[in-house]
Amino acid sequence: MALTHLHLLAKRTPTVAAAITELANLQAVRTLPAPTVHVVSDVHGEHVKLRQVINNASGSLRPLFERLFTDTLRADEIDQLLTLVYYPHETWAAMLHGSGSPISAPGDPERARTLRWVVDHAMVVIRALARRYTIKHVERIVPDPFDPVFRELMFAGELARDPAFLAGVLAPFVAHGRDGDLVRAIAHVIRNLAVGELIVAGDLGDRGPRIDRVIDLLVQQPNVAITWGNHDANWMAACLGQPAAIATVVRLSLRYQRLGQLEDGYGISLAPVAALARAAYADDPAACFELKGALGSDTRELARMQKAIAILQFKLEGQLFTRRAEWGLGHRALLTRIDPATGTVEIDGARYPLRDTHFPTIDWRDPLALSADEARCLAALGEAFAASRALWAHMAYVVAHGQMALRRDLCAIFHGCVPVAADGTPLPFVIDGEPRAGKPLFDAFATVVQRAFRAGAERVDELDRDLIFYLWTGPLSPCFGKDRMATFETYFVADAKTHHETKNPYFQLIHDPAFCARMLRELGVDPDRGFLINGHVPVKLESGESPIKRSGRAITIDGAFAAAYGDKGFSLVLDPERIYLAQHHHFESADAAVTRHADIVPTVSDVVVHARPRTVDDTEVGDELRAEIALLDELIHAFEVNLVREQP
Repeated sequence: MALTHLHLLAKRTPTVAAAITELANLQAVRTLPAPTVHVVSDVHGEHVKLRQVINNASGSLRPLFERLFTDTLRADEIDQLLTLVYYPHETWAAMLHGSGSPISAPGDPERARTLRWVVDHAMVVIRALARRYTIKHVERIVPDPFDPVFRELMFAGELARDPAFLAGVLAPFVAHGRDGDLVRAIAHVIRNLAVGELIVAGDLGDRGPRIDRVIDLLVQQPNVAITWGNHDANWMAACLGQPAAIATVVRLSLRYQRLGQLEDGYGISLAPVAALARAAYADDPAACFELKGALGSDTRELARMQKAIAILQFKLEGQLFTRRAEWGLGHRALLTRIDPATGTVEIDGARYPLRDTHFPTIDWRDPLALSADEARCLAALGEAFAASRALWAHMAYVVAHGQMALRRDLCAIFHGCVPVAADGTPLPFVIDGEPRAGKPLFDAFATVVQRAFRAGAERVDELDRDLIFYLWTGPLSPCFGKDRMATFETYFVADAKTHHETKNPYFQLIHDPAFCARMLRELGVDPDRGFLINGHVPVKLESGESPIKRSGRAITIDGAFAAAYGDKGFSLVLDPERIYLAQHHHFESADAAVTRHADIVPTVSDVVVHARPRTVDDTEVGDELRAEIALLDELIHAFEVNLVREQP
């Protein structure tokens, strides 16, 4: 190591004692069990269900509580403790006020006994979970200002504290009616110790109710990583002002009747779209634009708005594909391939009749040109997206915590695919003037995203902004991996064969062990024991399809999490003892959880059971620790030979 680097390292550990202390900590951490990682994918706006999956740690807390308390507590008491961890505010209130004789008075002795019962059992759980972590890590998990209280409660048994001492610790919380604060802190610690890291493998929003609430929920978690999906890319591009992305975000919100995420969550009014629909489509039945979900009284108005923004989207996409001819997507500018005289459209060399031929905003001399009303609508939407601080804060979070792909122990995790040719060779796509394929393609797209958000919406390079939109719909996008996004065909063409989106060969080749080994090696994971993990393509469970592919080395974890897709979903859990899939089911509501102890009890299936428990040293973190330990050893030697002077 260069002497300059040693001097810089010495600023952090300025003495031999400090360096050895840090060395001792790192060496010890290597021996700890690997942190439990929970991977979910394709949440698609289902914030209520995601909250329950996070709260119950993908269903893993229930078996832990049953193992710890089956011999000492009744089943209903275990249910109550679990619900208290899931929803502490609501459940504690129900425990104090929901019985025939409420114990609501702060000084009520029964209230103190109830708190003591909760604390005693919660500390058993916390001690069991804390065995996997350093004390320093556990202290970071405990929310301020509860650290001293938690230390006393956790170590009371080892120190043989008198019961009166513990009663004294808890008494002020009861006397001042702040026991609920302590209960919430306890629940927070249990949940965050149960999940070492939460990874969302893409597609935070669309189709489900509220992407904004999904991101709000993620922000509250202590350790989150995201691998971007194509829906995330579309939202990021819209946040940066990419016109086609803005139109697409609005169209999907209208199609699935998710107006709340734009209007309430991000303060983006859809009045400009309503005005466009009234001006251009006032008498249009918009029969091809049926809404998804339960239908309300304003169905026809929303359908007209959806048509208005869809035509605007197709124009903007056509302009983009024409401008970026190098992408080879000019044939997808389908408005230019309509023959208004015959009411047909040419797709892949064949002509098909259109289900709807009412296009009042299209000038057939220049089909991609915006009408005056469309231009006004787009300008107003662009201003609203740019002005939304909440949207920028959320997308900045997604970018800061996100990447195209990541490695966790034996798993390479990403949203879609590694774009490959039929023979399995990674396909190149030009970014920054160079063809990139495989992992370099992932890295190059990640650079574009990070660069664009550093520049900001006002200074972002137009090509970078367009490339992020390419992630949404491009055939060589690792987030998409299909030959087309057949939105136009789904709306306007009855022939179902035009609706087909051909998947990249990757999705078939992952059944081949040799191909998986090559892709794992490409992504820096053990090719003999590793697993490719992707979402994006829903597993057709009702047809008998398995998330674990025939190769045994690839797993698809898009289990139709959103109600619009099937209301199921998976967590892939990387545990020290095993890797397993937890298949989730419908979740009713938080209220049902509190009043009836409703829960998502997943169906669990093992992917692999390790011959010995995995430690931190076995993972990618172990690689980093070994490198850091080598540096500290070198620094200690430099101190000892006076190459670098200690700074006591």
